[in-house]
Amino acid sequence: MVFARRWRHREWAVEGATGVGKNLAQRLVAKGEKVFDVPSKKSSLVRAFSATSGRKSDDVDAYSVALAALHATGLNEVRVDERAETLRLLSNRRDELVGLRTQAVCRLHRELQILIPGGASRALTAAKAKVLLASVRPRDEVGKVRKSLATDQLADLVAIDKRLKDIGTQIKTAVAETHTSVTDVRGVGPVVAAIVIGEVRDISRFPTKHHIASYNGSAPTTWGSAGDARPCVNLHGNRRLNHALHIAAIVQLRFDCEGRRYYLRKIADGKTPKEARRCLKRRISDAIYHQLIADAERGPGGQMGATTKISAADPTPTVDSSIKPQPGPHRKSSPAAARAS
Repeated sequence: MVFARRWRHREWAVEGATGVGKNLAQRLVAKGEKVFDVPSKKSSLVRAFSATSGRKSDDVDAYSVALAALHATGLNEVRVDERAETLRLLSNRRDELVGLRTQAVCRLHRELQILIPGGASRALTAAKAKVLLASVRPRDEVGKVRKSLATDQLADLVAIDKRLKDIGTQIKTAVAETHTSVTDVRGVGPVVAAIVIGEVRDISRFPTKHHIASYNGSAPTTWGSAGDARPCVNLHGNRRLNHALHIAAIVQLRFDCEGRRYYLRKIADGKTPKEARRCLKRRISDAIYHQLIADAERGPGGQMGATTKISAADPTPTVDSSIKPQPGPHRKSSPAAARAS
């Protein structure tokens, strides 16, 4: 900032402002600077056709990003995304705690398998493990040490469960403050909504539902080293978003809803269960996209105007079965649900 103050009117171009350069871009925006996100593809093209023969260095990279920003059109201006970043951090922390809980349960199950004749169920909870440990009274020294270690591991599991409950409450509160309608999609609760909002951030980055489907990996891709490329499963894209779609799809399959009926229709058409689930995930991706569009049109206050328009780039929504039924006979459906029907 000391270096930049010599230019009174200035704009910043940051390569990968939603990825590697995110922290720098957000700190500049927080200081009131105007920052543009330059995709790495644009700057790499400038570098490839420059006189440096595509060689990389700090100076060459900076020059390429600057040229790309000067001549490119339609660059996204970086906005402050404190709420989305908060949800992303909370959801990441919850994932870490879930991993720690899985490890704690596995370690505890390992000890109980030896302490208890016939072993213990794999579906362990802290309450079940406590009952099982209370029923064990080893007489040998090794058994007593093993029970002592299992008791210590049980304490770890109880502590992790408490932390998970606390962070779940934080996520629920943070999602409620966004006034998002993403939770209207069946299978999308506060945890999945936190992942979606935290990873998508600004929905205007995606002109159509097809762009976000490619980003989250629910759209198929093509592969072929020679000859005609053939369609195949997309193993790229944002895997956290893809996992969130998978959770929503599994939840929809447990209910008698349009999502499950769509899945069964795909099975009847000859698709395998995995293929049918992928189709359902793409359908949920479209539903979430249109809910995010509706949220953006509502504005930060959560209020919708008299008329709501779908983005001109994607005027035909395909959301139908994924919207949760609204409780009560006199409750009006949301504008997104009305468009879906």
